[in-house]
Amino acid sequence: MTGAAVVAEARLWLGTPYLHQCATRGAGTDCLGLLRGIWRALYGAEPEDVPDYTKDWSEASGIERLHAAAVRHLIARPLASPSVGDVILFRMREGAVAKHLGIQARVGAQPSFIHAYTGHGVVESPLSAPWQRRIVARFAFPEGAE
Repeated sequence: MTGAAVVAEARLWLGTPYLHQCATRGAGTDCLGLLRGIWRALYGAEPEDVPDYTKDWSEASGIERLHAAAVRHLIARPLASPSVGDVILFRMREGAVAKHLGIQARVGAQPSFIHAYTGHGVVESPLSAPWQRRIVARFAFPEGAE
């Protein structure tokens, strides 16, 4: 799967409103829904059913559900080697679980990522130093898209 194809699909979602637990382009999505929608466009059916989840992503329990799901279905990549199309996971606070994700859209001097963000919907944002400090993992989509 090429990173360019992943980013092209992600950009189709720009402007989709933020809606927790949804994954419908143009109607509503959260960050996981964006990833799910990209997966469906590239591969067909999602690899597993997604159970209900709260906005805190199990912070109270400390269980890394989002990270564990990424490990099951995506290919781990080195943190220090960003590539276009990477799925990037963020820890919003030190010591908290990873509960936000996005798609690396640009690398280099002006990196950016596409994500669904509360109050903003799906946007392409600069991958600024504050965002970069929150990255805890990088993944690539597996080979074999339809």
